[in-house]
Formats: sequence, C-alpha cells, structure tokens
Amino acid sequence: MNIYFSDFFEVEENIIEEYGALNISLINDLPLFIDPFLLFNSRDPIYQELHENIIQYVLFLKEKSESGLVDNGLLFSLFMFPEVKQNWFGYSQTGNSGSGLGKDFAQSLNRNLKYIFSDFGNEKISKGSHLEKLCLIKDGVGKDNISDFTTNLIKEYLLKYTEEFTIKYIDKSKYKKFPVEKVRFNYDTETWESDLFILPFIGQDYVLLTPKNILTKDDTWINRTDLIDEFSDVINAIPNEQLRSQVNNYFYKVLPRKKRQTKKDVRTAVQYVLEKIPAIIDYYIRYKENNGELAKHSSKLKVREIENIFILQLEKFVKILAENTNFYSLELFSYDASFQRVKYLKEVIENNNGYKLFYYKNKPIQREADLQIIFRLTWFASSYEVDSEVDNGRGPVDYKISKGSSDKTLVEFKLASNSKLKKNLANQIEVYKKANKTENAIKVIIYFTHSEYLKVQKILKELKLSNDKDIVLIDASRDNKKSASTV
Repeated sequence: MNIYFSDFFEVEENIIEEYGALNISLINDLPLFIDPFLLFNSRDPIYQELHENIIQYVLFLKEKSESGLVDNGLLFSLFMFPEVKQNWFGYSQTGNSGSGLGKDFAQSLNRNLKYIFSDFGNEKISKGSHLEKLCLIKDGVGKDNISDFTTNLIKEYLLKYTEEFTIKYIDKSKYKKFPVEKVRFNYDTETWESDLFILPFIGQDYVLLTPKNILTKDDTWINRTDLIDEFSDVINAIPNEQLRSQVNNYFYKVLPRKKRQTKKDVRTAVQYVLEKIPAIIDYYIRYKENNGELAKHSSKLKVREIENIFILQLEKFVKILAENTNFYSLELFSYDASFQRVKYLKEVIENNNGYKLFYYKNKPIQREADLQIIFRLTWFASSYEVDSEVDNGRGPVDYKISKGSSDKTLVEFKLASNSKLKKNLANQIEVYKKANKTENAIKVIIYFTHSEYLKVQKILKELKLSNDKDIVLIDASRDNKKSASTV
C-alpha cells in the first residue's frame, strides 16, 4: 500500500525522521505549511540566512513598487509565483495542486509595499523585518500567500535538502535529474535563474522534502487573528504611555456603546485603530518576537498532531481495512464500489476500533476538510478517478468518484456537528447531482456523541429522509466502544 514518501521510495520511516524531514503523503496535501517566523527565530545560521534572503527580495520589490514603474510584465516576472506543489503541503482536498500566487496577490503586495509599509526594512520597534507584516492590515495577502511566497523564496534550499537525501538513501531507479525554474534570483540581471537537481519522482514530476522544524498548521505565528484577539495584551506591552492612551481613545471611540460587544464590533474597532496608528503593527510584532520560543513549541505540537492523525493512526486504519475487509480488492462500478467502501469504513470505524483515527488527545477532529483528506487517503488503491469538485459553478461537493464519463457517484462526508447540515441535506446534493449529470449521491455523516446522533435523526425525520438508503451514519463515538490497543 503506497501512501507516503517512505512507501513510494522504499525508505525506512526512521531514516526520514532522523534526517529531520516529514514523511509526506504523495496521495494528498497535508494541512501544513512553512512559517517564515520559524526561520527568523531559529538559532540555525542557515535558517537565519534564508530569512534574510526573503527580506532582501521583499525590499527589492518595495523599491520597484515605490518607483511607480511596475507594469503587468514586472508583476508577472517579479511578484507572481506558481505554487510549489511538489512539497505536498497546503489545503488542497484532492491531490497537491493549489492556486499559487496570482495577479490578485501581486497587485495587493505591490500596493501594500508602496502605501502601507513604507518603513519595511527600516523598522525601529521590532527586532527585524517580517514578511507576515504584509497581511496584518489589509485583505488580499493571507496565510496561504505568505506560505507560498516563503516556499518559493527558499526553494533552492529545499531542492538541495531533498537532493542530498535522494543521493544518499534512494535507489537510482527512483530518481533523475530535473530542470527547475525560478531557483534563485540574480540581482544584477534582475531575473530568476533555473538549475538542475537530482530528485525523486512520481509520474512526471519531482518530489520535495521539507524539514519538520519549519512547519506549522492553521496560521503563521505572526497573524491577523492573533493581532485582534491579543490586542489588549499588545497595547499593554507598549512602553509609551501617551501612545497607549491615544490607542485606547481611538478604540473606545469606535466601539459601540452597548452592554455586550460582539466579535465583529471588536474587529471593526481594532481595524480602525490600526489604520489610524499603524505603529501598533510593529509593537504587535515585537510582542510576538518576545514570545518566539512559544512559536517553536506550538509548531512542534501542531506537526505532531498531523503526524499522529494523518500518518501514524491512518496507517493503522488502512491496515485494518486491508486485513479485515475487501476494501482494496473491489472492482465494481463507481456507485457500487463507493457504497460498499463506505460500508466497510462504517464497519471498521464502529466495530474494529477504527474510530480512534478521528481522535487526538481524546478530542475528535473538528474540520470536515480533515474528513475529506482521510477519505482521499483511504481510497487511493482504486482504479477509479477520485476528484474533488473544487468549482463546477454550483458550489463544492466533497468527492466525485468516476470510471468514465457515464459512471459517476458523488460522495459527501459531513460532521454531525455541522450547523448547516440540515440545509446541506435539504438542498445542496440535488444541485450537485444536476451539475455533475448523475443520479448517484451518497451522504456520509459521522457523529461523536449520542446527542449528535439524536440531532441527525431529528433532521432526517423533518426532511423525510429517515429511510434514504444513500444516507449513511457512522458512529465514531468513544464511550460505547470496546477497549483495544489497535489504532
């Protein structure tokens, strides 16, 4: 069963671990990304140099932005980058293809560097310059952009890191020399240079390894959500009493006068203050710098969580499926295969301790996107195409399983806790079926508590769907399962 880097390239997992890399899935992206703060805060001089190189390039872009000479040609060649999909990280729900850094990002970056962050590279409050600063005030540059930008700017390091591992540990039949574009920037010619690297490959594309100690999940250490949530702590940390008073004055001037302010009220007030006093951004960054060791600890825990759920626990889950069911030997048409596989999943989760896959530190997973990744990773040994319907003009559906254009089945995985479950069951799947020209649609609902089960039963009764054979409920609760050591 080939799922992970170690499987495809026949390398022991402990060798990858000792090298410091993550044993990535080569079936689907894992929800991780590179955090540039972990480079900045590292004691490793190589990482520090990588961060300095990132800032150097941003300062180069800033100079171009301020010149007023950035046309569409320069936007394309200097500000826009493809996603580095070969590292198999991100939030793609199928495969490893993302959108990359397109024109919207380029225009936002150009605008922010010119008008908002004129002091970038010359900060007086924070200890250093940070790429993440570009996403703290205005929309248009988000965490995915920051990660993609960082990955592109340290791509040469990742290529050499993987090449070294490849030559040392991987069989020659599984690697070859690849020409790679946009490897390093030549400041004399102001162009990106290409180079050749010996790399492992899957199909026609190469694969990149990434050190675990620069990865995180959910958000970068310096991020807009924390800026808002920790706003009062940041203000209290400002040494200038006059500035603190000015900030508080602006804040309470905007905040609605009512007994209970909403999160939206607070966000609006914070946004107003940031636009009036942008120096707060630097105080926030300094606040995060001063707590830099927490970033290292936090990212380590987040990576460990991903490893546990999507690698260690899922490996055991797949093994149970293979040893106890015919999950991986089905050769049926897509509807039958899909339905039978869902039944096998239900059996293993409910009666073979497979439910443990969905828990980390005794807490169930919260994101439906994680369910979809698990579904993708357990479906890999199939002759059918498994595609996520990212956009068919009518909205997303989890997966379309097909064998030829005339044989399609839609499969939706949902958490019972989803507040929009009733609406989804009532409306969306019929729209999806029409958009994809198929009558086959399976809805899989996973619940973790008896109260969630009762909620689903009530919804099905209200919608007159209690006897719908295409709605499958899976009991992943812990309190009614027998104790076991597997998974």
